[in-house]
Amino acid sequence: MKIILATLNAKYIHTSLAIRLLKAYSEHEFQDIHLAEYTIKDPVMNIVSDLFQKKPDVIGFSCYIWNIEETVKLIGILKQVMPEIKIVLGGPEVSYEPLYWMQREAGIDFVVNGDGEETFHHLLQELRDDHKFHFVYGAAYRKGEELIVNPPRPKSDLNTLPTPHRFPDDLPDLGKRIVYFETSRGCPFNCQFCLSSIEVGVRYYDIERVKSDLLYLIENGAKVIKFLDRTFNINRNYAMEMFQFLIDNHQGCVFQFEITADIMRPEVLDFLAENAPPGIFRFEIGVQSTNDETNELVKRRQNFTKLSRTVMKIKASGNIDQHLDLIAGLPQEDYSTFRKTFNDVFAMEPEELQLGFLKMLRGTGLRAQAAKYDYTYMEHAPYEILSSHVMPFSDIIRLKRLEDVLEKYWNSHRLDHSVKYLIRHVFPSPFDFFQEFGDYWEERGWQKIGHQLEDLFIRLHAFLTDRGTDSMEVITGLMKLDYFLGHKYKPRKIWWDITLDKSDWSRYMKEITSRPERLSAKLAEAGFSERELQKFTVLEVLPFRLDAVLDSISGLRFDPVAAEAEGAGKIDDSTLGNPLVTGGEQTGTAAAAVQTKPADLAMDTTPPLAAADKSSVALAEPLAHTAGSTLLIVMYQQDESQRAQYYSLPL
Repeated sequence: MKIILATLNAKYIHTSLAIRLLKAYSEHEFQDIHLAEYTIKDPVMNIVSDLFQKKPDVIGFSCYIWNIEETVKLIGILKQVMPEIKIVLGGPEVSYEPLYWMQREAGIDFVVNGDGEETFHHLLQELRDDHKFHFVYGAAYRKGEELIVNPPRPKSDLNTLPTPHRFPDDLPDLGKRIVYFETSRGCPFNCQFCLSSIEVGVRYYDIERVKSDLLYLIENGAKVIKFLDRTFNINRNYAMEMFQFLIDNHQGCVFQFEITADIMRPEVLDFLAENAPPGIFRFEIGVQSTNDETNELVKRRQNFTKLSRTVMKIKASGNIDQHLDLIAGLPQEDYSTFRKTFNDVFAMEPEELQLGFLKMLRGTGLRAQAAKYDYTYMEHAPYEILSSHVMPFSDIIRLKRLEDVLEKYWNSHRLDHSVKYLIRHVFPSPFDFFQEFGDYWEERGWQKIGHQLEDLFIRLHAFLTDRGTDSMEVITGLMKLDYFLGHKYKPRKIWWDITLDKSDWSRYMKEITSRPERLSAKLAEAGFSERELQKFTVLEVLPFRLDAVLDSISGLRFDPVAAEAEGAGKIDDSTLGNPLVTGGEQTGTAAAAVQTKPADLAMDTTPPLAAADKSSVALAEPLAHTAGSTLLIVMYQQDESQRAQYYSLPL
């Protein structure tokens, strides 16, 4: 009996842990079992042709909201060209309403619910032997015209499951794709919009086995390992031991975790701040909403003050990137309260802020209560909401515009300096910048066409110019800096008109060549000639003091401790103007500005935003002391990072 375990990943770089778990569990008894991974972008006939040529007897598909519709289409065609094969579906998308899927697509023969390893193995045994499918707990099947759902199977003891991480066929691509890994299953929380809330309790793999598998992956070239644990830090001792192990053995591999920030203990934060190597850990933190009434309705326990303290302490350490999530459309979250949620979270300026829209997932409590909140939502996956009792479709599409430019202009990190300046000094709040720009973007029809890097700069400049934005010289100068830093090699074209004439350009190059120590000792040691410098250097004169502007957008802006005190009416004036650390974040890939205060050590003296007013009071403040001009010098391919470095000299 030839068995194919297949799935449609969202992207090629993704891998499926589920089908590897199934193969690992069953291959000792069923040797003719193979993996087949495709993507949702692959033409359906290409997939059908590939599976047809493999001549399987059984095909098992792992199903999620991102691939279920494509999978169902695929099954319909497969059954036409191979009517004798047996089709088995498993995964979270089909586990909670198996009858719906079997009624919708007649080509589905079986559905495996919940933990799939033991159930799928038992099903294979019955397919091979006696066809007594009523004994297969955790499965749904067809008996003539009748559809039958068997009782659930007890949850697996994770330590009885063989490792899915040691298949020789995976070794060549370990460094090219994301490796998904689990140390536990289940979630201790009960959020009504999430499938993880359905399983009560958390089960763990033995930690020594986990370490052994991780070391195997790292030593065989894995570059990114993403942990699927719903709350990696729920068991503090387990998490601490794992963090220490990964710090000791990372070999340059990057590890991504989902953590619950408001339960992170101070000693864990201190340990990470002192010991985590920069760039090795990445935390994903689900905030979803800062509206207390909303969180209560969806049974989500969250202390936003503690969460903020955790995020800001991690941010202050500068060694861990953070990805924060929001969900628009939760109960009692209208456009106005979501604006507050967005600004509450953006005040922390996370490396990434993902704006998602509520999805009515099959099996969740919120889907069962959809009528209570007057939800309308897509009939098919991903079941995204279209409206609610407090958020009409018109507000949903406005937030979609905001989401679009948020991805392009914040999460992409192509215009870090420019956007920080705009949200700190120009617009009333971050939400207002992204929303106004998103509306402008759609009015121009830009969502219908593609864009190159320079288009992002041209379109932002057009938006700011058309609205009559003040300080355009400063904004344009920062956009030039960001554009230069967005290239690995000296750019061949620029999006603005050249203002530096040849004689001035030549004069500045001669001065740099004659006195390179003004920029850096390393550059002076290299002893480049003027002709050599010209090959990898760009110059631009900015009509303002760059160091003063960079000072104003560096540092940590939000102090959760001060916010908590003010929210309680106990603000201590001595805390105003003191960021959490004495040195702010580094400004991109820059070296320190020469003969000025280094931009990457500047301290932000803006008073911290209080919890009570950070969404209702304008976040922007005026900028002074920028008179003068600056020579911007950007050099490429000059160190092992292969990233652009810049220097600035006052003129």
